[in-house]
Amino acid sequence: MRHRNIAVLALTGAVVAGLAAGCGGSSKKSGGSGGSGGGGDERGPITYVQGKDNNNVVPGLVQRWNAAHPNEKVTAKQQSDSADDQLQDDEQHFQSKDSGYDVVSVDVIWTAEFAAKQWLVPLKDKYALDTGKLLPATVKAATYNGTVYAGPASSDGGLLYYRKDLVPNPPANWSELIADCSKKSGTVTGCYAGQYANYEGLTVNVAEAINAAGGVFVKEDGKTPAVDSPESRTGLDFLVNGFKQGYIPKEAIGYKETESLQAFQTGKLLFLRNWPYAYNILSTDPSSVVKGKFGIAPLPGPKGQGASSLGGHSLAISQFSKHKQTALDFIKFYESAEMQTYFLNQGSQAPVLSATYADPALTAKYGYLSTLLKSIETAVPRPVTPFYPAVTKAIETNAYAALQGNKSTDQAIKDMQAALQAATGGG
Repeated sequence: MRHRNIAVLALTGAVVAGLAAGCGGSSKKSGGSGGSGGGGDERGPITYVQGKDNNNVVPGLVQRWNAAHPNEKVTAKQQSDSADDQLQDDEQHFQSKDSGYDVVSVDVIWTAEFAAKQWLVPLKDKYALDTGKLLPATVKAATYNGTVYAGPASSDGGLLYYRKDLVPNPPANWSELIADCSKKSGTVTGCYAGQYANYEGLTVNVAEAINAAGGVFVKEDGKTPAVDSPESRTGLDFLVNGFKQGYIPKEAIGYKETESLQAFQTGKLLFLRNWPYAYNILSTDPSSVVKGKFGIAPLPGPKGQGASSLGGHSLAISQFSKHKQTALDFIKFYESAEMQTYFLNQGSQAPVLSATYADPALTAKYGYLSTLLKSIETAVPRPVTPFYPAVTKAIETNAYAALQGNKSTDQAIKDMQAALQAATGGG
């Protein structure tokens, strides 16, 4: 679910993590100055930074790397579960030129900002990365002004999780979804939910609804606001009316990824919009009451398949790292077929290698892979802009007011248009 004009902004979160692992001695002592950070060619211990490890994949990653690289061990640092908090933490460490953040997991929506501020090492020349085996959408998301600045690590596409024991066939459009709400029974007290708290995840959900209805946020030049349209109103109305009419439960106004997943996992929801990582938790967590009872389908739209916002993370090398060559090798290791398969098996993390989606053993084990691939390949990309923090704030603030009933859909779209113009300096 991604393509179209340069529209949308999304995400959030896709949700991953870290855990501490031992640090060993260096094969060389750092010295010299590579880029603005120094020690460009040196090898030695590095620190890998990413968000909360909800699926417990990082310990295996660290163990495998350290066993093969005793003189270049990696220590994993875990940030919070909030994408907004992760961004703030990364910015603070980059601004202070901290050499302790060697490899940073970068949400696809942050690449442009970090690259424009010269915090990341361009992956070219002696730091070149072979991207030929990677999904094109993931490479594009890691590219700024024609240069790759990060190595795709995991992708993400919005998916519809549904109770197949109650709804044998997933809804093909919004009307069918709303009609299926009558099939609630037992503990299923809510129909549909996504992520509607006032944070990046709301931008994702609003973007998917607006794009599904044919609306866009900016024109193809990437900066001229264009959200003030009938299509955008139709998209936002789907969510606003959900709260008004009850097909989205009132408590969902505070849902982020974790809260919405818990609601579905405990049997309270008929439908859930979430990322691929949720599959593993729903299938293996002892507390999940929906094991074997749920299916996965594309997100529906007003007349058919809807739109997904492209999510995912890439691994970037800090300009201030003293061990950039080790950092580059770690990124290559992360992208290897062995590790991409491990991440899929351990945490249902969407692979970035094209071949993974054609592996007969994996497609047999994970029947949703073809749906996930389609979601990634057809997703609507977000504007690539160094002003993304201001852009997403313009969207989530006005959309949240509409969902709360403090603004009409019409007023929220008009105010969103004005705020986007102020954020981008466009139009």
